[in-house]
Amino acid sequence: MSGGSRRHVVVVGAGPAGLAAARAAADAGARVSVLDAADEPGGQYWRHLPADRRAAREHVLHHRWGTFGALRDALAEHPAVTVHTSAQVWSLDRLDDGDGADAACPVRLHVLVGEPDGLGRTPLVLEPDALVLATGAHDRTLPFPGWQLPGVVTAGAAQTLAKGERVAVGRRVVVSGAGPFLLPVASSLLRTGADVVAVHEASRAGALSRWLARPWEHAAVPGKAAELAGYVAELARHRVPWRPGEAVVAAHGDGQVEAVTVARLDARWAPVPGSERVVAADAVAVSHGFTPRLELAVAAGCALTPGRFVAVDAAQATSVPGVWAAGEVTGIGGADAALTEGTVAGAAAAGGAVRGAVLRARDRWRAFAARIEAAHGVRGGWVRWLRDDTVVCRCEETTYGRLREVRELTGSRATRSVRLTSRAGLGPCQARVCGRTLEELVGEPGAPTAPGTDRRTVVVPVRLGDLAALAGPDPDPEPAPATPGDLP
Repeated sequence: MSGGSRRHVVVVGAGPAGLAAARAAADAGARVSVLDAADEPGGQYWRHLPADRRAAREHVLHHRWGTFGALRDALAEHPAVTVHTSAQVWSLDRLDDGDGADAACPVRLHVLVGEPDGLGRTPLVLEPDALVLATGAHDRTLPFPGWQLPGVVTAGAAQTLAKGERVAVGRRVVVSGAGPFLLPVASSLLRTGADVVAVHEASRAGALSRWLARPWEHAAVPGKAAELAGYVAELARHRVPWRPGEAVVAAHGDGQVEAVTVARLDARWAPVPGSERVVAADAVAVSHGFTPRLELAVAAGCALTPGRFVAVDAAQATSVPGVWAAGEVTGIGGADAALTEGTVAGAAAAGGAVRGAVLRARDRWRAFAARIEAAHGVRGGWVRWLRDDTVVCRCEETTYGRLREVRELTGSRATRSVRLTSRAGLGPCQARVCGRTLEELVGEPGAPTAPGTDRRTVVVPVRLGDLAALAGPDPDPEPAPATPGDLP
């Protein structure tokens, strides 16, 4: 076992799930390495100003800021924990024949540490005794005519700029999409001085009432009712309307967003004819839910659920021995669910015991997340707002009409075949933005648990110079930190 007598647990991701997993693993006696691509821990949820320009009232833009501070400080002070920031895991190898029989944790991680656009990044190779994947998720944005215009951004990008740089994406911003995440995004924009025109929620009031009308269920998830009330009060104070059953179905402008078309939607999210209206705006923040970052889990061979998340058991263990997963990669549940899942995964990965209270809290947050998904999940009628000239893949500028043409000419409903012919999803993002959309539009038959467009041998873009440098002597593994038992 690496690192002397200590079990070596590697945690990928330093958001709520990853930080909680690292602390739980360290508390259980493991040596812990945390890897995160950002230059500061916290993930997307606790995206904050860098250390050299801290804000005096940082907590204003963050929920549970004290929780983050406690986790960050605990890991920084723990002698058995090493946190690597600006550390990108660019590849994962299986060390066995795929059945997990040859190693307790049959994976090897290839990491580059340093600025993503910098030269001479430091390579790191890790073969842990246990691996916790807390890679999170990113926004899913459904395409609409004009969404490729400058000024159309994901809601996550709008919030990242607001939290991490105190920059608003525009002066007059429309927020559109689906899910509770739209509310904190609107709040962040307001606090950076933007004029939020409206928040358009695609799900209709009837769908939302399925969970809003059951207040007794919220008693199991303390704080959520107050959080929701706070957002509603903030929108009301700034006279920002919240409009359920509506969506931005087109953006217009000459080289920049100047206006959007908003339409009412039916229960299937299809636009209601004659309901369209044009609204002036110079920016649009859009999010129709989230897509888990599955590249490492797929490379490791982890089984997926029918909803295309990593399948885990009661201890957050995946189908691969020695690999655990927590947070949004196992299901979109928010920071509170991620914290409890991370605690369970970290303790289990270190071989420690998991308290029953933590497991019960985890299950309550999961149940709450399932109700949210039932109310806000994507409905198939959105395809009705597409036109033949609507760009689906922004990297390659592949249109909806081109996808239909390729499918008709080739007779293929295989996503891979249509991608290779149309070039959709073959650009720099490698289908991270359009992958799920392509799968739905092409209509590929097959098992919903297949990795689909989430299979990527190279997880993140890597410079050829970095790869060439790896051809030299093998990089040294991460050294184990000295512990009292190791000292002479």
